[in-house]
Amino acid sequence: MAKIGRKVSGRGEAVTANYAFSPLDDDIIIKHRLLTRTTTTRGEPPLKKLQKKFTSFVVEVEKDTDNYGDCEKLAKAFLQEMSTFEIPLLKSKAVVDANVREKENFNELKDDINRQIVQAQADIEDLKKLLEESKIERQHKEVCEAIRKLIAAQPPRSETQKMVTELEKEIAALDAENTAGSRLLELRKKQFALLLHVVDELQNTIEEEQKSLVEEMRLATEELKNGIEDASGGSDAMAVD
Repeated sequence: MAKIGRKVSGRGEAVTANYAFSPLDDDIIIKHRLLTRTTTTRGEPPLKKLQKKFTSFVVEVEKDTDNYGDCEKLAKAFLQEMSTFEIPLLKSKAVVDANVREKENFNELKDDINRQIVQAQADIEDLKKLLEESKIERQHKEVCEAIRKLIAAQPPRSETQKMVTELEKEIAALDAENTAGSRLLELRKKQFALLLHVVDELQNTIEEEQKSLVEEMRLATEELKNGIEDASGGSDAMAVD
């Protein structure tokens, strides 16, 4: 059987193997040689030797001569050769049986390993789910812890309520001040309007008084003028006389 296996070069590069027969052909050839035992590493193959012993015995039996002794000798040689041939077969059978048992054990072990692999995969999936749940639970705990710290950093409720009450009082005071300021502003508006009205009335009164004063002065001036004219006329009359 010619076969070139995979070799590794000095540089560590793998060389592709070239086979004269396929692995299936190799198995068939090896099985045939083991069953027929037609090959051996040294000497004549056992099956050929057995065939020769049997042929010699048959040929000697078929002779017409009185050769009982030779036939007996050849028969013993044939039986001895058969026993010799049978021993390796029994060994081979024992090896085959052992290999079959080993294969069955291997198959059982393989099935057991496959079951363990399936169980391990199921366990891994369960652990993944548990891990995700643990992550979510941890996140919730972290959020709760952050809220707890935030609440703990705030003042007590009594102080907060006290501050709220004080703020409400301040707001009420500011509202009162605002209301008072609005009322005062409204009063000042009314007072200012009244003041404007008084000023306007006073201004009208002053204007009327000024007009009356001007009129009186005009009348007084006219009367004075008339008196002067009358006085001038009387003087002229007296001079004529």
